[in-house]
Amino acid sequence: MAIEQVGQVGGPAALAEGLGRQRAAERAWEGARRLPALPLAVLALFVAMALVGPWMAPLDPDATDLVARLSPPAWAGGSPDHLLGTDRLGRDVLSRIIVGARPSFVVALVTIGVGGVLGTLIGLVAGYFGGRVDAVIMRFADSAISFPLILLALLLAAVIGPGILTVVVAISLLLWARLARLIRGEVLSLKERDFVALARVAGVPWWRILLVHVLPNVLNTVVVLLTLDLGLVIGVEATLSFLGAGIPPPTPTWGQMVADGRAYLSTAWWLSLFPGLAIGLVILSFNLVGDWLRDYLDPRLREAR
Repeated sequence: MAIEQVGQVGGPAALAEGLGRQRAAERAWEGARRLPALPLAVLALFVAMALVGPWMAPLDPDATDLVARLSPPAWAGGSPDHLLGTDRLGRDVLSRIIVGARPSFVVALVTIGVGGVLGTLIGLVAGYFGGRVDAVIMRFADSAISFPLILLALLLAAVIGPGILTVVVAISLLLWARLARLIRGEVLSLKERDFVALARVAGVPWWRILLVHVLPNVLNTVVVLLTLDLGLVIGVEATLSFLGAGIPPPTPTWGQMVADGRAYLSTAWWLSLFPGLAIGLVILSFNLVGDWLRDYLDPRLREAR
C-alpha cells in the first residue's frame, strides 16, 4: 500500500525509489537474520580473554604446585579449584588457556596489520601499472608464496631467536603475497572502468586514483580476506609455538601447551585437548564469520539470495 501511494504521488521515479529502499531494507534484514551469532559469541569470548585475561583467570597461570601436578579436570575426579586440571608443574590449565589468548591475538592483529596494508598497497600498484612493474612484483609474490612458511620461521628463529618478531615477520612474508595477488586481480578489472578513465583524463594523480577511486571498490574483498586470514594466522602461530619457533616460555601460548602435553597423551589427555579445542574454535569461528561477510558484501551473492 505504501509503494502504491508513493507511485501515485511521485510517478515512476518515486516508485522506483520506493522499490529500491524496500529491497535495501529486505537485504539488510536478511543479512542480520543470517548473522552467525554463535561464532561471533565465541570470538567475543576469546577477545575478552585476550583483553582482560590476567583478570579473568581464576588462578595465577605461572604458579606451580607439584603436589597437584597432572590433576585431572574437576568432573573427572580432580580438584574443583582446577576446572580443566593442571599440567606437569601443577599450573592451572584453564588460567593458562585464558592468558594464552592474548599472544595469539596480538600476533594475529599485528601480522594482519602489517601484511594486510603492505599486500593491499602492493596489489594496487601492480594491478594499476601492469607491464614490467606488475611482472616484477608478481615474481616476488610467487617466490614468497612458494617458500615453505615453517622452514622460513625456523630459519628466522635460528638467526634472531624465537619470539613475536619471528612469528610476525614469517607470517607477514606469506600474507602480503597472497593478498597482493588477489587485490591485483581486482584492480586489473577496475582500472578499465569508465570512472577511472575519466579520472585520468581529468589529470588526477595516479596515487589519488588508487586511494580515492580504486581502493574503496576493493575494500570489501580486503575485509573478507583479512577476516579469513585471522584464523589462518592464529593456526600458524600455534604451529610455530608447537615447534619451538614461536613465542618462548614463560609466556603461555596454546601451541606451546599442546606441545607440552604430547608426552602425557595417554595419561593426561587434558593437557593437549583443551588448548587444541581453543585453537580449533577460534579458527572455525573466524572462517564462519569470513564466509558470512563474503556472502553479505558480495553484491552478486546478495542478488542471488
